[in-house]
Amino acid sequence: MSKLILTQEVTGLGAPGDVVEVKNGYARNYLIPQGFAVSWSRGGEKQVEQIKAARAAREHATIEEAQDLKLRLEANPVKLTVKAGAEGRLFGSVKTSDIASAVEAAGVGSVDKRLIEIVSPIKSVGSHEAILKLRDGIVATITLQVVAAK
Repeated sequence: MSKLILTQEVTGLGAPGDVVEVKNGYARNYLIPQGFAVSWSRGGEKQVEQIKAARAAREHATIEEAQDLKLRLEANPVKLTVKAGAEGRLFGSVKTSDIASAVEAAGVGSVDKRLIEIVSPIKSVGSHEAILKLRDGIVATITLQVVAAK
């Protein structure tokens, strides 16, 4: 078992700054090469504090602010214009950065792309959903209207 410090959100494992223990192969072959984690060491406590401070700065300031943003996101579907083929299949797929830009362009507010989770790959026009983790315990479901660019 390897002890690691997470540097990014890993679904099912933890949040940035968490110290986790995982199997050696998972750490060596996936988490560390992808940049999701670094090896734990005694000097790593300072690094944990820096990661948690950066995470707190990215989180929305207050619970009320996060709940207000959640209500605005869930009330209005976000329109996303992308290049698509004749049958409505996209050239590529929608990424979290595309969703963050569309939310900001819709005038709802700015969100961090790292807090967005795409439920299933978005590869066609139509209505899709994405999840936005605003704070601990406050999760917004974004409805995306994916339309083809003319």
